[in-house]
Amino acid sequence: MQARGFLLIVGLAAVYAWALPGRAIGAAASVLRIQNESLTVEFDTQAMSFSATSRDSGQTFVGRGLLANPDGQARRLMVDHPTWGTGQAIQIDHKSGDIDRLTLLPNLPFVVLDGALARESDTVVTSIPRLAMTLDLKKAATELRALGTGGLTGVARQSNPGSYSFLAVADPASRAGVVAGWVTHERGSGLLFSDVKEGDVVVDARLDYGRFVLKAGRKVESETLLIGWFADARLGLEAYADAVAQQYHIKLPPQPTVYCTWYHSGASNERELVASAEFARKHFMPFGFSVIQIDDGWQAGVKGNGPRRDFTTHRPDGPYRSGMAQTAAKISELGLTPGIWFMPFAGTADDPAFADKQDLFATKDGKPFEVHWGGTCFDVTNPRTQEYVQSTTGRIARDWGYRYLKLDGLWTGMAVDILYVNTGFKDDRLGETTLRDPEKTHVETYRDGLELVRKAAGNGVFLLGCNVAQNMRTLGASFGLLDAMRIGPDNGRKWADICRGPFSGSNLYFLHGRVWYNDPDPVYVTGSVPIEHARALVSWVALTGQLNASSEDYKSLSAERIHLLQRSMPAHDLKPRPVDLFEERIARIWLLTDDRKEPRRDVVGLFNWDEKQSVRISRSTEQIGLPRAERYVGFDYWADRFVEPFSGVLDSELPPASCRILSIRPVVGHPQVVGTSRHIAQGIRDLLEEKWDAATRTLSGVSRVVANDPYELRIAAMGRTNPWKATALTASADSVRLITQDDWRIRVRIDSPTDGEIRWAIVFDGEE
Repeated sequence: MQARGFLLIVGLAAVYAWALPGRAIGAAASVLRIQNESLTVEFDTQAMSFSATSRDSGQTFVGRGLLANPDGQARRLMVDHPTWGTGQAIQIDHKSGDIDRLTLLPNLPFVVLDGALARESDTVVTSIPRLAMTLDLKKAATELRALGTGGLTGVARQSNPGSYSFLAVADPASRAGVVAGWVTHERGSGLLFSDVKEGDVVVDARLDYGRFVLKAGRKVESETLLIGWFADARLGLEAYADAVAQQYHIKLPPQPTVYCTWYHSGASNERELVASAEFARKHFMPFGFSVIQIDDGWQAGVKGNGPRRDFTTHRPDGPYRSGMAQTAAKISELGLTPGIWFMPFAGTADDPAFADKQDLFATKDGKPFEVHWGGTCFDVTNPRTQEYVQSTTGRIARDWGYRYLKLDGLWTGMAVDILYVNTGFKDDRLGETTLRDPEKTHVETYRDGLELVRKAAGNGVFLLGCNVAQNMRTLGASFGLLDAMRIGPDNGRKWADICRGPFSGSNLYFLHGRVWYNDPDPVYVTGSVPIEHARALVSWVALTGQLNASSEDYKSLSAERIHLLQRSMPAHDLKPRPVDLFEERIARIWLLTDDRKEPRRDVVGLFNWDEKQSVRISRSTEQIGLPRAERYVGFDYWADRFVEPFSGVLDSELPPASCRILSIRPVVGHPQVVGTSRHIAQGIRDLLEEKWDAATRTLSGVSRVVANDPYELRIAAMGRTNPWKATALTASADSVRLITQDDWRIRVRIDSPTDGEIRWAIVFDGEE
């Protein structure tokens, strides 16, 4: 991943070169118009308002857009955007010196709103309303839904408290809707609010700066907001996340599979941790496991108001008496990645370890600023604090050897209140604390802190943020600076707690794999968790591809529970999509598609999040997103049985707190693999190649297998009139092979003594 680096500094110069003489287009007019392949924007210079229309549908989705500043001169310009190329803009130059700019750029299906702030005298900027839009979705407001960080709500303000960073307003029946999202959060925190006024849906966009000292005569780039209409608002949310990734040049590292000590043993200890690592190396590493992470309890410091916070050293009487470096070395020797938890931006003012470091802290009313659980917040604008953060992080990552860092209490780097657990907007009094550098906003300070951590940790260290629910302002402010983010609060083994991850993972699904890896907190498979509950959570994490972590005493697990974890590893590196995102509080239907090669593979996950009631899920194959076909066939992973041929509608009854994972293929006239046993994704991870040769009547393929893990191909062998009959099987390597056939249903088992790729071929009797 690449952070912002110098991009936005260069971008500032490039942005304000847009208004160079000679680049204006068109004569003065009462209505200025710009367009790209997706949208048309018209600006009424008399009313100082704009409208936005989708060119594909003809839908004018913003009927009236009002900028916060009603005065100014508008003109059309050609622009050269540092991220999205050359396009057209309408720029409004205000008397105050502020600039507003509406831009359309090639291959970007959004209106871009950005600009600049300027004042004639030194001014403290706290919060700026940027835009008020009246939307027109050809539906009554009561029929629409808003999706933001607070989840799925109505559009009226009484049900939607406001959202950080993004907001979608959509029609659940068609999925059509408007998506708005703040791409950048360099100095300000972007918010979006929906409401109903005189029957119309309105969306207000706002930037909170807290306390931004804008010097006289200085022009400062505003944050960037995107606004677009989509026939499927899910695609709009995904396009928004793609735009964030483009803005920050995000390149995600490989996704890890993680063991965390916290939920069963706190920080564990140096003996038990190595034992857990040895178990994981034998039982999980061949399946894709990679990280052993120590959680809270290893560090020194006094106890009180949350964790100890002296992360410069370990507790001499604690669980790692031999030191943290020795434990990291032992984990590395096993071929696994050592990981560790710490709080990079928090200390404890009354801890003797900080007695000579009182200047490290942000202050309020002249005293170090302390927050619940997080302790005393660092002031990262202070050079001495920067040196402390860099030194602590460098010691943990470079000197001790930890290559996976779980960064907790992130909001303390912004020196604001904790809002845990809160997802919709809530006032945190941003900017009320005092920083050493008064020209730095609290959001800017937080981003500077994360950049310090990354630089100090060094290349190749994986950074996991924890967590946005502590204060949702860290959501957008973390864009481009983390590899993964805990997207919700702590979960647990009770069903209501298990559902916390899927709730957050549904609302923020579009960020996963684009901006960072979503971390919904660990899965639980211990014997105290009912097997159906464990299967549902593990299946949801595996199918959605989100960060897969577990926190169990591995050595005490039954073979069935070990098997369950093995089937979820590793992540599939694809971007699945919730089907009923705008209909359910937690999406119940997910589609995972792999169309990177032929044949295309689809896996449908059905989930019942109700702990007491059964639910019937019935949805057309078109609504789900399956390829068009007259009939479909498949395999039910946990039921271990074939899905009988069906047409048009996928219909299923699910018991309380349960799931079904179905691999679905269109029915064809020759044998085809409809699923495998290796992974919950049923072939997407392990089936590297599949080919039917009509001339030789041979189905062949290449599978990635794990040594001594029985591997099964599930094959539907339907012919035009009669089933095909498997007559011979060949497979590479020293493997045991077995075929069983029941009418058109065929199971082929291959047992290999070694890890690696197995090339197999099955000859059939029959006729297409």
